[in-house]
Amino acid sequence: MSTPTYTPYEMLEKLVSFDTTSRNSNLQLIEFVSDYLSKHAVKSHIFQDATKKKANLVARIGPEVDGGIMLSAHTDVVPVDGQTWDTDPFAISESNQRIYGRGTADMKSFPAIFLALLPKFLSAPLKFPVYLALSYDEEIGCLGAPHLIRALKTLRLKPKLVIIGEPTEMKVINRHKSVFRYRTTVTGIESHSAHPDKGVNAIFFSSDIIHFLHQQAQTLSSTVIRGAVFDPPYCTLHIGTIAGGTASNIVPKSCSFDWEVRSLPDTDIKTLILDPLKKFISRDVDPLMHSFSKSPKVSTESLVEVPGLQPQSNKQLENLLGELTGSNSDPEAISFGTEGGLFQKENFATLICGPGSILQAHKPNEYIELSQLKACEQFMERLLVHLT
Repeated sequence: MSTPTYTPYEMLEKLVSFDTTSRNSNLQLIEFVSDYLSKHAVKSHIFQDATKKKANLVARIGPEVDGGIMLSAHTDVVPVDGQTWDTDPFAISESNQRIYGRGTADMKSFPAIFLALLPKFLSAPLKFPVYLALSYDEEIGCLGAPHLIRALKTLRLKPKLVIIGEPTEMKVINRHKSVFRYRTTVTGIESHSAHPDKGVNAIFFSSDIIHFLHQQAQTLSSTVIRGAVFDPPYCTLHIGTIAGGTASNIVPKSCSFDWEVRSLPDTDIKTLILDPLKKFISRDVDPLMHSFSKSPKVSTESLVEVPGLQPQSNKQLENLLGELTGSNSDPEAISFGTEGGLFQKENFATLICGPGSILQAHKPNEYIELSQLKACEQFMERLLVHLT
């Protein structure tokens, strides 16, 4: 039986066809990749989550020695709900030198190109291994990456460098901001709207806290950090979602809102945001709520903490990645988060570099330029030469 082969286009078409929106299972994609690798006599390790509906995958191509390069990508994509697409988002289409489809930019093209070139890597006399690592639930807080990293340690894999193939237009990235997400919940007391004095309006008090956070965001935006290389060059804060109330004629008992801070890697988020918020609530919110009853309360829980990525101390790795991309440009910084900070925190040397633009990610009619696919293919071919 002949082994299956795919062009980069065909492999991307296959990976995009799996609707791996974060709320869904990614097992069909993982099983497809595992089966494809198996037919090429490559063993893969699959690590399922507690629900058995999602999994990470790790595979090694080449000799069983320390060193080598790990190519890492997340398999999940953001929803298409509420977006107006001109084509089926899970069936790629080509037009004007672009390939459209959910995940083409973020970030199925990177693993697709490597998988398409797998036969070339297998036929080469590799002196060092190349690893493929696929994770789940990156888009909702990098939830799968910690389990993936633990698996790498269990397998005792020690790559020289982890390359996260997020869409950077094949530019080398050596730093990104940290991401912190929180949910603040205000619990008041319900009453008939004809007697608001008999209740504690959770939405009113939530709006006071939101206004305070808005002021904090404005202060942050006017505090440009000298020497910061990010765009924008300061910490950002925004409110993403809000929910509360039962009906217009009921004083709302509960209101919650999710908010996010994207900070420079060395920022102390507790001192910068959390402590001032706690002080404001204790001074300006609690006394008013408790003037009626002691039962109303405000709570804030942490939902996501993704560490920032810092420049490597070993500049040789940055130089190596520059050579693989064919660029002499200095590494750059990005403001969006990746799994890279988690890898680096566990002492894996990590850089970010992949095809496509983040400006096309998460949007309707997401696409990747054909030229970006070609650039990534050339990158993979240079990597093959480097490992032989």
